[in-house]
Amino acid sequence: MNHTPSAPHNPGNGHRRGGERRFLPLTVWLCSDTTTDENSNATREMHRSGLLSGLCPRHRPGVGNELARHLITTCTREGDLVAEAFTTGEATLATTARLGRWGVALVPHFPLAQHLRARLRTTLTDPQQARVHMRPCRPDQIARALTDHHGQAALVIADPPPGDAAGRPRGAGERQCPACRACRARTGMQTIEQFGLFLHGAHRVLRPGGVLAITTTARHHDGRFHDPGPRIIRQAQAAGFRYAQHVIALRVPIDGDTLAVQAGPTDLAQLRDVRSQTLPPAVTVHADVCLFTKPQTGATS
Repeated sequence: MNHTPSAPHNPGNGHRRGGERRFLPLTVWLCSDTTTDENSNATREMHRSGLLSGLCPRHRPGVGNELARHLITTCTREGDLVAEAFTTGEATLATTARLGRWGVALVPHFPLAQHLRARLRTTLTDPQQARVHMRPCRPDQIARALTDHHGQAALVIADPPPGDAAGRPRGAGERQCPACRACRARTGMQTIEQFGLFLHGAHRVLRPGGVLAITTTARHHDGRFHDPGPRIIRQAQAAGFRYAQHVIALRVPIDGDTLAVQAGPTDLAQLRDVRSQTLPPAVTVHADVCLFTKPQTGATS
């Protein structure tokens, strides 16, 4: 199992074709935060319960410290700008600052922004806090929010909720968390249109050769299996990106040759009678990360 990032800036990884460094087609990254984050227990408990017991599974943080570290060290150099959309956790901003990069995140929900700022104050030094900022804009407004950084970002990270990535609008009868209500109140557009606007905006913000990283997870919904990956790839290519690499990010630790899946309170509540004919509760052990590059000036997509 290969868990070494194929960093385009690292001469020891990847390969060259026609003088251009290229990503490996498929890589597995070990992205469990159980041993690397000193606050991992509190962080996992916060994620498991839903941020402040208020966010639904669609808006719970999906990019942890280890995944953020892999992405940032693989795709950027010290001093580069990292932007994040669909932000629901502090991991990307905190890791960006610790690694000597500059970071900006789009957080339209004010209570969430307050919570993230409080978390950053407890984990970063004052100089590190000065390297990261939040702007009160939706993901589809990324080009407007970062007009002062057009063509400058080295990396844009996005972890869209399942409905946004798959183009499935949220039903009126479904339970909505504060982040859901904030998104719904501020736009009348369907989520698939918003996601397309985000992709085009990310293309404007990234510098030539910059990387767009989109994290997704296939899910069962309404008795069907939904994998947003193919739709995301088509939309990103239509926006002018090149599909560079697929990463499998393992979110659970490995004990020898076994995945150490630990059930939380919510998971235990879903345990069923072994005689039941229904499907067992799903346990997410990995995320799919699609990496796209913005072609160099004059290059064809």
